[in-house]
Amino acid sequence: MSAPAQYIVAERHETVGLIRLNRPERLNAWTVSMRNEIINVLNSFEADPTLRAIIMTGTGDRAFCAGQDLEEAHGFSVDEAEIWIRGWGTFYSALRYLSKPLVIALNGIAAGSAFQAALLGDIRVGHAGVRMGQPEINSGIASVTGPWIMNLMLGMSRTTELTLTGRLMDAEECHRIGLIHHIVEQPDVLKKSFEIAKELGAKPPVAMRLNKARLCEMTEPSFLEAIEAAIRHHRVSYESNEPQRMVEAFFKARGR
Repeated sequence: MSAPAQYIVAERHETVGLIRLNRPERLNAWTVSMRNEIINVLNSFEADPTLRAIIMTGTGDRAFCAGQDLEEAHGFSVDEAEIWIRGWGTFYSALRYLSKPLVIALNGIAAGSAFQAALLGDIRVGHAGVRMGQPEINSGIASVTGPWIMNLMLGMSRTTELTLTGRLMDAEECHRIGLIHHIVEQPDVLKKSFEIAKELGAKPPVAMRLNKARLCEMTEPSFLEAIEAAIRHHRVSYESNEPQRMVEAFFKARGR
């Protein structure tokens, strides 16, 4: 029997599986261990024939996920950065290759890798307080997989602006450009997400599986290229020591 999860909560609600990121004291920022727990639960949900759809959300009302926990990235070497990126490829693949629909219930900020993971879901539900974006440049971290997925959804002009400024978009902008599909009152985000998950789960399962597979196939070559590009760019980035300096400055400013 596998060990119980420490950083997430997994629940089954009739035909819907729910994953709740559960580090609210760190704005649900994820670590390698947390991502591995998510992958294990996704695999379990995928193999369960009684489950027809999946929801992912965060604990609390401040954040879906603030992205990578910088404590873990503190002091990365060049070689460790490559292992880290390959781990992200595994995590993103687990989200992309699901045969069941994935609804992202946004209960607050989704930044950096969390923004990317949210965009890899099929339907996104949020509220007026949600903020999303790709702020890696502000930490001296090269952004590669983020621009890949933004370019697929938004085109080059908006991708360039978001990547180079590192700004976070509010919910209204995200809804207007198609990144959030439904905006509801904050207490209703999970309720609406369950409604959508049950609706999608009631669709013919073979057609759902084939549609999901084809959507994945359409983007697979560029996804694999993006992961390899991320490895190359992060090697150069970490060889320059810029991300390490920026992370050190981040912790020093906070007295840590």
